[in-house]
Amino acid sequence: MFRARGELPRHRCPVPGCGRGHPARGKRPKPSEVKDVAGLPEGFLWGVATSAYQIEGAAAEDGRGPSIWDVFAHIPGKIADGTVGDVACDHYHRWEEDVNLLAELGVRAYRFSVSWPRVLPEGKGAVNERGLDFYRRLVEALHSRGIAPVVTVYHWDLPFALYEKGGWAERDTAKYFAEYAHLLFRRLEGVPYWITLNEPFVATVLGYVTGEHAPGEQDPRKAVRVAHHFLLGHTLAVRAFRDEHLTGSRIGITNLMTRVLPAGEDREVVGFAYAFERLHNGLFVDPLFTGHYPREALLAFARILWGEEGARDGDLEAYLYAQLELPLEDLETFRQPVDFLGVNYYSPTRVAFNPASPFGGLEFLPPAGEATAMGWEVYPQGLTEVLLEVHSRYPGVPILVTENGAAYDDTPEVLPDGTKRVADEARANYIRAHVEAVRRALERGVDVRGYFVWSLLDNFEWAHGLSKRFGLVYVDYATLERIPKTSFFAYREIVQANGG
Repeated sequence: MFRARGELPRHRCPVPGCGRGHPARGKRPKPSEVKDVAGLPEGFLWGVATSAYQIEGAAAEDGRGPSIWDVFAHIPGKIADGTVGDVACDHYHRWEEDVNLLAELGVRAYRFSVSWPRVLPEGKGAVNERGLDFYRRLVEALHSRGIAPVVTVYHWDLPFALYEKGGWAERDTAKYFAEYAHLLFRRLEGVPYWITLNEPFVATVLGYVTGEHAPGEQDPRKAVRVAHHFLLGHTLAVRAFRDEHLTGSRIGITNLMTRVLPAGEDREVVGFAYAFERLHNGLFVDPLFTGHYPREALLAFARILWGEEGARDGDLEAYLYAQLELPLEDLETFRQPVDFLGVNYYSPTRVAFNPASPFGGLEFLPPAGEATAMGWEVYPQGLTEVLLEVHSRYPGVPILVTENGAAYDDTPEVLPDGTKRVADEARANYIRAHVEAVRRALERGVDVRGYFVWSLLDNFEWAHGLSKRFGLVYVDYATLERIPKTSFFAYREIVQANGG
């Protein structure tokens, strides 16, 4: 049943008498061994997730402006399979069908993002009412089906008009982002959960260091400024949210988290693994609670900007900000309470020490076991470990697992009666195993309030284009037909078994 607007589901640990620190019981099951997952708390928020650019299409309709991804995807060679997101799943025209699929799935929540350039084609200024009305209708339809909207304000689709003015490397973009967020807070009614940013670490590194994602730059110095302005934008958006006094609504941020596993117990590789995990997992979370970056992140910034000699002792934050001409006082403003933390988890990161590595001695290793079509290792235990770490490091803050899923090479088959089936038992097993990992974290006292599968639909998987399929629902990109997969029904059974 749909909860009161903004109410985070409350629960008790499913194990009678369980308290904080309760140990996990029994051996860790393999994904293929996990068949039935039940016993999660009453009121647990079961959901699925998508993002605007990856599913909406309608790239130039009803007043929408271009985003950095519209421009980037059209550059030859940037997308592995040569596709673009102009149509994607055509969700913009087929959203009612997709809401029906959500209702059939039986989930309690749907996480989606708003396309910034669909609402503000120039990134600021005049509002495109047709774009905003699309999201109003979607929110209303979700409410009518008893599904809670979980809205991500920014999922990587910066208006290209703002990028031409410097994008996230410029302070003004953080201000414009907060104004855009404030517009959504005021005009999109009935949203119980708001997420400011999705995976800012990924957007920073792949967009401004490696250049694999839009806007495709390779400028580490600029990347540090981008990271700062992401945090500033989040901070200003949270302030705007608090100013609205939205009774019952909650606000948080979503970050990609990984478990970094060193190859062996050598002191050097263990130290490198710890430092990378703190950089990856803490860069966009620590400042929200402490007003400071993790020291490991500061050392990484120093190496990026000045080489090994930059990794000195002393007040690295002050030195770094002086060199980049950033206001040091911003750091204290970053310390803003959030109502929940969103955790995206897919796989672990295995590392070794190699002095010849271009990453300062850190060498990234291939998966050690079963892997998905993305080449990502299937390691459900890592989700339990990440949740335990987040709970320990940032106590008292509820957690939502805002993304978890797997890509496989799905192929539909036509049955004798003419119906179509997509048998993706590997994905079904992946989901079962990771829900079990969440249950184990709950047993040990972690305050996890919800779990969202990525994704409802196959979609445009960024630099991989349409070639990688994460959906519970197969999308035939030639006809745009939707075909629920085996994993769709497996996840529905999990939701039903847990009171959904």
